[in-house]
Amino acid sequence: MRPTPVVVVTLPPTGPGPCPQAIRASFIMATQNTSTLARLMMAPSVGLLLIWMIVPLSMTLWFSFQNYNLLNPANVSFAGLFNYRYFYTDPAFFQSIWNTLLIVGGVLLITIVGGILLALLLDQPMFGQGIVRILVISPFFVMPPVAALIWKNMIMHPGYGVLADINRALGLSPVDWFAQYPLLSIIIIVAWQWLPFATLILLTALQSLDGEQQEAAEMDGARFIDKFIYLTMPHLARAITVVILIQTIFLLGVYAEILVTTNGGPGYASTNLAFLIYRTALLGYDVGGASAGGIIAVILANLVAIFLMRAVGKNLDR
Repeated sequence: MRPTPVVVVTLPPTGPGPCPQAIRASFIMATQNTSTLARLMMAPSVGLLLIWMIVPLSMTLWFSFQNYNLLNPANVSFAGLFNYRYFYTDPAFFQSIWNTLLIVGGVLLITIVGGILLALLLDQPMFGQGIVRILVISPFFVMPPVAALIWKNMIMHPGYGVLADINRALGLSPVDWFAQYPLLSIIIIVAWQWLPFATLILLTALQSLDGEQQEAAEMDGARFIDKFIYLTMPHLARAITVVILIQTIFLLGVYAEILVTTNGGPGYASTNLAFLIYRTALLGYDVGGASAGGIIAVILANLVAIFLMRAVGKNLDR
């Protein structure tokens, strides 16, 4: 006797249920509503930032085309391109641009090389490692005028500075740093302030390096220099890029250290573009000329930023 076949019948759902198209449409609508709400919540902050940047920049651009002197503020007239031509023909203009680039390049070289060495040192196990790290990072929290005064009166002073005492102990003549090597003195002071920042970023990147790769390299007989070149440096490429980009933005506007120590001298030996703008505005009372210098500084900063993004910014995409 043959078995009776069993037929399974699937009944439709008893209640109305959403179809996949409706679920997808609801999801898309919810996503769009969330994006719209996020834009609306961010709009006040973005608008405030735009006003914060655009209004001063617009006023600077407007003043750069005006004859406006603080000694006679009621006499304002249209100057055209005269302020730009006057600022461009200033004897200190090209010297200030060159000094600006030297300060940026010198500080970046010292902070990156020194930051890598300090990061390698601080990454090693040692007694009081936390205290040592705090001491290394602490100069970054010192205000620039205070740091400049410390170096000027306690370290680099030719009469009673620490470096002068060391020279005397070695039988050498003290060096008047701010008279003989003014720009180098500024670079050293600024680099001392920014070295902790570079060290902190590079140390954080160094601690994320995979230890298994290093162990495998050691088992293969790789020396320390080989591991540094082929493992450590490629891993630090992104961190070095971040240090270069962030520091360059601030180093283009170095001002307080020059004002406190050399006042731009001797002559124009330590005058950078930011200090030249200050001198034109507050010592020469020429707001129009200083505004033209400010626009030139903005253009220079953008050119440097574009160059850096093309040269080293590609590391951020890896």
